[in-house]
Parts: sequence; C-alpha cells; structure tokens
Amino acid sequence: MFWEKRLEHWVQNIRSQSPLPLRLELWNGQRFDFGQGLPQVTITVPRLSALSYLLRPSLSSLGIAYVEGKIDVKGKAAEMIAIGNALAVHTLAAKGRLSRVVRSFKHDKAHDAEAIRYHYDVSNDFYAQWLDRNMVYSCAYFEHGDEDLDTAQLKKIDHILTKIQVRPGDRLLDIGCGWGALVLRAAEKFGARCVGVTLSENQYALAKERVARAGLSDRVDIRLQDYRDVEGSFERITSVGMFEHVGLKLLPAYFAKINTLLTEDGIAMNHGITSTDPDNGEAPFGGGEFIEKYVFPLGELPHIGLVLRSMQEGGLEALDVENLRRHYARTCSIWAENFETRADAIRTLTDDKHFRIWQVYLAGSAYAFAQDWISLYQVICVKAGRSPQSPWSRRYIYPAIER
Repeated sequence: MFWEKRLEHWVQNIRSQSPLPLRLELWNGQRFDFGQGLPQVTITVPRLSALSYLLRPSLSSLGIAYVEGKIDVKGKAAEMIAIGNALAVHTLAAKGRLSRVVRSFKHDKAHDAEAIRYHYDVSNDFYAQWLDRNMVYSCAYFEHGDEDLDTAQLKKIDHILTKIQVRPGDRLLDIGCGWGALVLRAAEKFGARCVGVTLSENQYALAKERVARAGLSDRVDIRLQDYRDVEGSFERITSVGMFEHVGLKLLPAYFAKINTLLTEDGIAMNHGITSTDPDNGEAPFGGGEFIEKYVFPLGELPHIGLVLRSMQEGGLEALDVENLRRHYARTCSIWAENFETRADAIRTLTDDKHFRIWQVYLAGSAYAFAQDWISLYQVICVKAGRSPQSPWSRRYIYPAIER
C-alpha cells in the first residue's frame, strides 16, 4: 500500500540521519524503533487518518495531534519535545520549512481582555501546582545558578526593584501585576506605594486577598484595568511578562503611554519575551503557530531591536539592557518538572486536552529558550534626554559584590 511505502521511507530516512530513542506503534500492531536500546518516547498512532500528522511533523502538527488526541505520546515532556523537534529537522529542513512566519493581530481592549482571560483564568489552583509559593509567572533570576525556584523568583523581584532604584514613598505602577508578588515586595521591603493592574479576574481577586492579608491595603492598590486606562504620575513603572500581549504595531503607543505616566525623573523597566528572529518571526517549525492557537491568543514577540526602536519612538531612552534567556530556559524547565511531578493533582483541575496543552507548552518553552529561538530581556528606560540621579556604573545592582 502507498502509505506503507511512504512510512517505511520516512522511518529509514530518519534512522539514516540520526538514531532517535523513539518507538512508533501503529493501529495494526506494527512497531518501528528509530534507534537501539529502550525508547525514551513512544508515539502511538491509533488509526490511519492520523498518520498524516506524523509524516509532515512540524511542531504545530505534532502538537495539534497530541492535544486533540489524534495520537498518543508517552515519555517525559522534555524528551517528547526534543524528539518532536528532531523529527521536524530531519523531515522538513530540506524543504525550506525553517522560515519564521511574521503574524499581525488586531489588538483592542476587548480582544486583549478576552485573550488574557483565556490564558490566565484557568484557575488559581492550577497555577499554584507548578509555580513558586508566591505564584510568580515570569522568568526567575538565578544569581548563582543553583537556587531553588522560590529563591530565584524572589531574587528576580529584588533584582528588578534594585535596578530601578525604588525608594521609600515612590509611587510604583506594575503593568500586568499577576497575583501581586512584585507590588507586595515593593511595598514591604522598599516602602513604595503601589498600583498593580491586571485584566485577569482570577489574578485580581487573589492579589486583592493577598494584599489585605498582608495588611498593605493602604499602600497597594490592585485594579482590574487596562494599562491604557491608567492615569496619574509614577516615579517607577514595571512591566513584567506583559508586553508580549501588546502587539508589534502598538509597541510605540505602549511605550508612549508609559512615558506619559512616568515622572520627569522617573525610571521604568520592561521585562519581556522577545523573538530572536530579526524580522520578528515566530519560532521555527510551527512552534509559534501552536502557541498562538492553544496558549497565547494574539501574542506577538518583537526582536529586541524593535523593542529599543519602539521605546525611542515612544519617547523613552534605554539605559540598561540585560539578556536573561538562560534564566528563562531554567525557569521553564523547573515549571515543566513541577507540572509532571504534580500531574495527578493537576488532572483533577482541568480536562485532558488542557493538561496536554500545558504539558507541551511548558516543556516546549524550555526547549525554545535553550535553543535561542526566543529570548528574555530586561530594559531599563527613562524619558529621553533626561538625566536621573543614577549611579555611573552597574555596581549598585549587585550590592554583595566586594568593592
């Protein structure tokens, strides 16, 4: 039969390029091993119609097939992702499938709010299973590389607040405040007066509860609000893991809004995921397509070059740029490990489809950061042409360094 010959040719082609710790099991009892020794990953194809996902194995098609139950995959999530990428490389690279697609989506307040609710309002209990105890859903900071996740996330928050030199009494705005960890820390340790805004109702409710429990309601104001509707004046502004939702075309306006909210001597920081494609394209082999479809609707990642240009167009000057790509690879790896460790509990909080989506997404993100398909930058900025009373060197960021 035609499909049998095609499948055998495909298997032999991959075996000849690089043996893989993979086993393929078909509905008719046939079994193919792609390498010697025990397989780390087993793909089961339950019917002939599902074979097409495998024979053109982009990360998008494989992800869709797994999430929708067209195929079954057994193995650790990190190994599943590595095998999936290897299949894509060996099958699709010669046919020019490495190109990165640049997408553009419509962004307005209604669509953005809907997209945020889709991603963040799964349930607070769901996120609590695999995040750190403070539920910080962004790149951690591993100062020495051996910190546990709780420590690394707290160090990330302190790293940010130290970088922007938060002082007692400073008004601080956190755009996309999540479950409130940064504003709580800024108020408790640094003495700031904080406003945190989010579009997620679940985040808003828990952040408000945490603020009240900490006795900080007089210093921390949590709002269910679009950043475009914020008014006032702030000495310090942070945006952590939020601008990925803004949209490429709206980046200058986003930074211009930060500019209008920042005092003349104020300091802001944008901490966000970027594409490593200079043309702002998605991750190769359809990885970005899968994430847009199932995980982050309307998400768009700019290259750091576009970020800096958009900042300047918005009237802001970048003072410091730090690449934390390796830190996010490690963060996502820990999240993925936590997810698998707590799999039984997580399955009680969501259906099988969403369990598979997040399993693939977390492990896939770790792989994408490790491969430099995507990156993470912290950029400190001020109003263009201003000269805030900042130290001349970066030593102030690392107070533990011996002088």
